[in-house]
Amino acid sequence: MSEENEAPRAGPVDEPTPGAGSAMSSEPGVPVPMPGPVRRLYDWVLHWAETRYGVPALFLISFAESSFFPIPPDPLLLALCLGAPGKSLRFAGVCTLASVAGGLVGYAIGAGAWTVMQDWFFAYVPGVTPEAFETVRAFYDRHGFAAVFLAGLTPIPYKVFTLASGVFGISLGIFVPASILSRGLRFFLLAGLVWYFGPTIQRFIDRHFDRLVILFSVLLVGGFIAIEFLL
Repeated sequence: MSEENEAPRAGPVDEPTPGAGSAMSSEPGVPVPMPGPVRRLYDWVLHWAETRYGVPALFLISFAESSFFPIPPDPLLLALCLGAPGKSLRFAGVCTLASVAGGLVGYAIGAGAWTVMQDWFFAYVPGVTPEAFETVRAFYDRHGFAAVFLAGLTPIPYKVFTLASGVFGISLGIFVPASILSRGLRFFLLAGLVWYFGPTIQRFIDRHFDRLVILFSVLLVGGFIAIEFLL
């Protein structure tokens, strides 16, 4: 009896392993998703929310993203806010301070070391391209303050504008206030939603955050245009 019971048990245990291996490698109907480097970096950023180093990590990631790091701090900020909603506004303040400080580093790189470092940035930093720089130059010429403001608020890569601001010699009197206002609005908007609505807002923010920010930006641009024509 025991031998008869063990024989069928051994078959199913041994057979699925090679079968699964062949399906993973040869069957087109069973794709094996392999996370790319950006996704792995995203997961690495997010995992800091589960450690006691979440706030220092938020500061460093926000700082680095303003000049070269490809992943924005928003996912980590959201995770920290959901874990401690009462501290949401504090987290947003940390994120804003670090992002503006990092933006000044990006500005300094553009102003003082761009001829040496531009090839590295164009080759390895997503979103930083010669074409993007020319677009930024034209945008600056037309809109000035609003250009930096929108870059800091919207999903447009902020690092492109921080570096380009230094390269093109944009006034710090424009760059710094626009960065503080835009980055502050972006991060405090996210943190404020979590603080007010709690965890129920997470799915909505995850799905529609970029659209919400773009809509908000369109309204702001409309306000700038209205002021320009009315005053």
